[in-house]
Amino acid sequence: MRLKCYLIAFQAIQAQQRIKTILQVLLIIDTFTIMIRLNNDTPNDILQDVKIGDMVTDTFSKTGLVENIEISDDGLYRVYEFHLVTGRTITVKK
Repeated sequence: MRLKCYLIAFQAIQAQQRIKTILQVLLIIDTFTIMIRLNNDTPNDILQDVKIGDMVTDTFSKTGLVENIEISDDGLYRVYEFHLVTGRTITVKK
């Protein structure tokens, strides 16, 4: 009986250590910034998921954090305008 209690306690300690390791890895992953490439080939679901504060680029000269997003429809295309904190704007027509 005592051996079984020791085994359960040992397994609980191991589980706690695994949880602590997983949380540390998640914290490290959370600190990385993912840069989103925005162009006419970007899928609609990615364009819809971009939010204020995301790091974006057009892969040429416009790179920065999103400050404001405007979505409009000109009848032919859906136009996404991502205004960056740098003052530049990335425009995508889909």
